[in-house]
Amino acid sequence: MMDYLPEIYLLLLGFSAFMYAILDGYDLGVGILLPANHQAQRDRMIASIGPFWDANETWLVLAIGILLIAFPPAHSLILTELYLPTAVMLFALIMRGVAFDFRAKAKAERKDTWDRCFKAGSLIASLSQGYMMGRYIMGFESSPSAYSFALLSALCVTAAYVYIGGAWLVLKTEGELQIRAARWSRRAGWLAAIGIASVSIVNPIVNEQVAERWFSFPEMLLLAPVPLVVMSIIYLVDRYLRQVPMKDDLGARWPFFGVSMIFALSFLGLAYSFFPYVVPGIMTAQEAASSPATLKIVGVGAAFVMPMILLYTFVVYRIFKGKATELSYQ
Repeated sequence: MMDYLPEIYLLLLGFSAFMYAILDGYDLGVGILLPANHQAQRDRMIASIGPFWDANETWLVLAIGILLIAFPPAHSLILTELYLPTAVMLFALIMRGVAFDFRAKAKAERKDTWDRCFKAGSLIASLSQGYMMGRYIMGFESSPSAYSFALLSALCVTAAYVYIGGAWLVLKTEGELQIRAARWSRRAGWLAAIGIASVSIVNPIVNEQVAERWFSFPEMLLLAPVPLVVMSIIYLVDRYLRQVPMKDDLGARWPFFGVSMIFALSFLGLAYSFFPYVVPGIMTAQEAASSPATLKIVGVGAAFVMPMILLYTFVVYRIFKGKATELSYQ
């Protein structure tokens, strides 16, 4: 068991990143979608994420904490290579936090300004995260193709966040806003599908390890259904969104659940492509891991903290289930 501690921590790191991508992904997507021409809809969209958005970022903190404590050499390398986009992302997240609170107390003539700040912060954070993921997947290679892939990844991640953000609004809103959200989510879904296909094609071309894992036999036959399942889910979600609103809001959970499945399959694909590397092509979990004694001590904390975060997440989403209502700080 102790021999596999680094790989266990790598799986925990991946799970934390996955939870962040879904939970903070949708509220970043909602922020990007804030319409300039409808104050009431902006208020209801903000209300739909109000009880959740701050806690969603806990998963990012947990992921960075695991990386720092369990894999310090990898943490040092990643933060060194991604110093500038990380700083941009943090600035954008701070901008979102300030705008979220200030819009609730601002005078009517200033509220639009804070909404624009929230939208801009959401967009910049999404693009930064996608760019960082692209650089990470390419092992921080410095070449035109690697930087082009990172830019493609930035656009794909942003489209995916808008996709799941629109699906969240379909679940949490009704009336004209729900119809509008379904239209937004459909368009983002088309872009996300193109992005997933593009990344799936480009990644094996520029990365020999990925090509070897995905296109060798018999693994190729076993993995072939994965992209087919992803595209099938995108199609089914699109068919549902096309028919919104449904009578009695039937199946409103499906778009969000379906897009979450797409995220899960995408993360599983990345995990299969690069496991057991902490930094693709550079550093494995065993090579980057802290001492066994450190991992065992941290494991005690992780065994307590992660279930508590999961429990808290479940309770919050259980309490605030149903359609969004007016959010007030009075």
